[in-house]
Amino acid sequence: MSLHRTELGESGQRVVFCHGLFGQGKNWTQAGKALSADHRVLLLDMPNHGRSPWTETFDYLELADLVAAELGDEPVALVGHSMGGKIAMCLALRHPELVERLAVVDVAPVTYESGREFVGYIDTMRSLDLANLERRDQAEAALRDAVPNRVVRSFLLQNLRRGDDGWHWQLNLDLLGEHMAELVGWPGDELGDATYDGPVLWVGGARSDYISDEHAAEMDRRFPRNRRVLIKDAGHWVHSEQPEVFLEVMRRFLA
Repeated sequence: MSLHRTELGESGQRVVFCHGLFGQGKNWTQAGKALSADHRVLLLDMPNHGRSPWTETFDYLELADLVAAELGDEPVALVGHSMGGKIAMCLALRHPELVERLAVVDVAPVTYESGREFVGYIDTMRSLDLANLERRDQAEAALRDAVPNRVVRSFLLQNLRRGDDGWHWQLNLDLLGEHMAELVGWPGDELGDATYDGPVLWVGGARSDYISDEHAAEMDRRFPRNRRVLIKDAGHWVHSEQPEVFLEVMRRFLA
């Protein structure tokens, strides 16, 4: 399996970005372009997302191995947000020789209580009548009641594509919906006592509840060299809500 990729920059350290649920590699384009003057940047579509192939199961260890296969032999700076952050953490724990440093964005190595909100989004997208859809603005209108937040609605609709055979979702909605427990989970037992001893930047949004003090013990155990940074006036989508602050934090970490 080969993942869809976008490469930016011609010299410097390699920086690889892993996006979150419902996202695509292009979500990191702004950050990638900003860093590409001094770094070689790789934006990947995670499996079951964007233009990358689909898998038959959802397993963080399998996904981490698929991303690892894209990296080559040169250690990289690995950046992952939310679902992509869990993939990145698993990759660093399983293939530490491939990761020179790790940035984990607004997620912890823990199982979260519920993915009810995500299931709601998936059910809403699956209920859209694609066969009778003529224009993208009709899809936007159809999702408005179920997804009142315009930013979230636009984020979901980036996955809607029109091909020769009509409209389709690029996301593997069936798989993601059926494996929500694994998606919000964390494969701690399968990872055993694995740790990653490289430098780790743990970035959170100050208004997000994905990172809390109670998560710190497991983060410290798995990643003993982690430094935690909270960015003010940001929620879960830290890099899009406070892009300049996030970029400055990343530049200092990469330097």
